[in-house]
Amino acid sequence: MNGTPYTGTGTVTVTLDGTNQTATLPLAAGTIGPSVADIRKLYSDLGIFTFDPGYGGTAACESKITYIDGDAGVLLYRGYPIEQLAEHSNFLEVAYLLLNGELPDAAQMAEFDRGVLRHTMLHEQLRSFFNGFRRDAHPMAVLCGVVGAMSAFYHDSLDINDPDHRRISAFRLIAKVPTIAAWAYKYAIGQPFVYPRNSLGYAENLLYMMHAVPAEEYHVNPVLARALDLILVLHADHEQNASTSTVRLAGSTGANPFACIAAGIASLWGPAHGGANEAVLKMLAEIGHARHIPEFIEKVKDKNSNVRLMGFGHRVYKNYDPRAKIMQHTCHEVLRELGIKDDPLLDLAVELEHVALHDDYFVSRKLYPNVDFYSGIILKAMGFPTSMFTVLFAVARTVGWVSQWMEMVEDPSQRIGRPRQLYTGAPQRDYRPLDARG
Repeated sequence: MNGTPYTGTGTVTVTLDGTNQTATLPLAAGTIGPSVADIRKLYSDLGIFTFDPGYGGTAACESKITYIDGDAGVLLYRGYPIEQLAEHSNFLEVAYLLLNGELPDAAQMAEFDRGVLRHTMLHEQLRSFFNGFRRDAHPMAVLCGVVGAMSAFYHDSLDINDPDHRRISAFRLIAKVPTIAAWAYKYAIGQPFVYPRNSLGYAENLLYMMHAVPAEEYHVNPVLARALDLILVLHADHEQNASTSTVRLAGSTGANPFACIAAGIASLWGPAHGGANEAVLKMLAEIGHARHIPEFIEKVKDKNSNVRLMGFGHRVYKNYDPRAKIMQHTCHEVLRELGIKDDPLLDLAVELEHVALHDDYFVSRKLYPNVDFYSGIILKAMGFPTSMFTVLFAVARTVGWVSQWMEMVEDPSQRIGRPRQLYTGAPQRDYRPLDARG
């Protein structure tokens, strides 16, 4: 990337009404998706800024990692449809793809696996770091704090301008965040920490560290391991969302990768972002039974109520979230494996989905189920408490964050992030002494 438009497709002319001033903005197109107008010279040419709260219509960067077509319900990792990766790939292969741009051959995959596995253990002094948290601390608070502290323990790889340092930091984050996540859970429930076993796969290791205890043998269920691996694949990256944008903004200052990922974790914690699947379970619990769905739906439609239909709709997707279709099938697989034939929560979710998809109010607003609608049910069935849902999201998204951070650092045109504003406060005024005010 060089900071210039990817492909020139013409220009956009902006005229300032009431003046003779015009600005000609280059129009750029990527390989797929909408074209963008390069507005960087708009202020110098016309003396105005653009106004885009939430950046919903602004491209903040050039990226080759993930593409979303919200209208068509398409999600691509490096050009590969998420449906194909979910069916044929696994999380570490997807991690390699996101980081390197291409799927690995057998030798590259073996080398990458070794690179991750040799970094799964934490510095032993970090073990005592957990004792500084209250026992009832939210696991996301622990995860954010410990990841941020990693720069104090792994300062031999903090030179962001050194490719080898970036590579080692990437391995460390991808390998150690699952260990930190599992230990945050163990600390919360008062069980001994379980060290990683490098003979296990990525998702298998996470399940082992979460659920094993020293007193007895623990055998990882392959169906559950595959389901967790799939959840990680589906959450690995999602273009320039709030947490990814946070990582890039923090990284634009030259901050070390551990600080940047900790910033992303803090951003992910919000219930409108990573906490959405936990909110779905709370919503279903509040509904209680399928017979209460009509009443609930009416409250959702009522503008004067604060009731929201969680797990439906998406800031980008205006069609069925492609990840939700995969997650629905996996949900049934997990429940069958665990012998849960009649799960009231799942039955309620299916009925709520059916009602919403056949109600003109939701259909006209393109409010379709998203990935959070089913992932919470799966994680609950697998024995994860709701407080761990967002933590597991962070484990998956770490790969995307690191990939986006590395792409940003390697962009020679990268500048420190500096959004502008529309100021609506008081104009310039003079200070008055206290005794002159009244």
